[in-house]
Amino acid sequence: MAKKSKRNSGPKPGAARAEKLEQRRLAREAEVAAPTRPFEGLAAECDLVALREFVPSALAELPVLNTALPVTAATVLPGAVAALVRSENGTAGRYVGLQVQAHTADAGADLGAAVAWAQTAEEGNSLTAANPGADSPRLADVLVADALPKITVHQSFDWWIPEGVEPAADVAATVQQANMAIMPSARLEADGVVAAWWVDAGEKAHLRWVRPEDEDELMLALARVHAAGALHLGEGSRFAGSFRTHGLLVPVFDLDPEKHANEWAAATTELGERLAEALAVDAPLTVAERGARDGLRSRQVTLR
Repeated sequence: MAKKSKRNSGPKPGAARAEKLEQRRLAREAEVAAPTRPFEGLAAECDLVALREFVPSALAELPVLNTALPVTAATVLPGAVAALVRSENGTAGRYVGLQVQAHTADAGADLGAAVAWAQTAEEGNSLTAANPGADSPRLADVLVADALPKITVHQSFDWWIPEGVEPAADVAATVQQANMAIMPSARLEADGVVAAWWVDAGEKAHLRWVRPEDEDELMLALARVHAAGALHLGEGSRFAGSFRTHGLLVPVFDLDPEKHANEWAAATTELGERLAEALAVDAPLTVAERGARDGLRSRQVTLR
């Protein structure tokens, strides 16, 4: 009688399920352990949050400690990789991506590891995922904390292709497709204004202002200003709501799309002054202000 052949041994269904559950548990623990504000302590915190979350196409010259090896942060790199080094006019262009395909729960650790990799990698290499470890450098180890980056906003992704390089047909098609989806954007340049970003979304334009204050304190200030009827940017604007991301609160305003981004600069400065005055008040909220706060909270969403 012929012997029965043994079936290939493999992981038992129960073991595979247990492994998945363990991976989920570890992922949840990592998320809980991750800092609420991954870029806290940096003057660039608010702009880094904006570049990571909603700005379509922009480059920021990071204030790296090792200035001999400059690194540029991009909203998104080709393939949504974490970093790449390419040849540009005979020098190495070192880039890190903020909107990446693969990431951990700690965006700050990811960026620190990516910057360190970009400063040591050779031209032609790319990093799919930063995957920071316990001994990976933190942002404070690679960036000057009190320096703001020089930011250049682009209205296309043509910078994906180095100057003087003839792209392959598939690369050119990818860039063209990305350009078709982009929305005109701008970073407001005004006195006392940092990380206020305008975007033309078609029927409406929006201003998203990433604020550095403690989100609870900022919510109280917004409520005081709103109760006074001053939570706006003047004619053609209205407060639309706010969202939370990376531990910061981002007020959003709907704007008249017929106006250019720079036309909102003065009004944004004035709103910043009203918010500063409200932040300095330590008296309890009035009945009207409490009602305004509750209304503002009902229109608040959380991204991360």
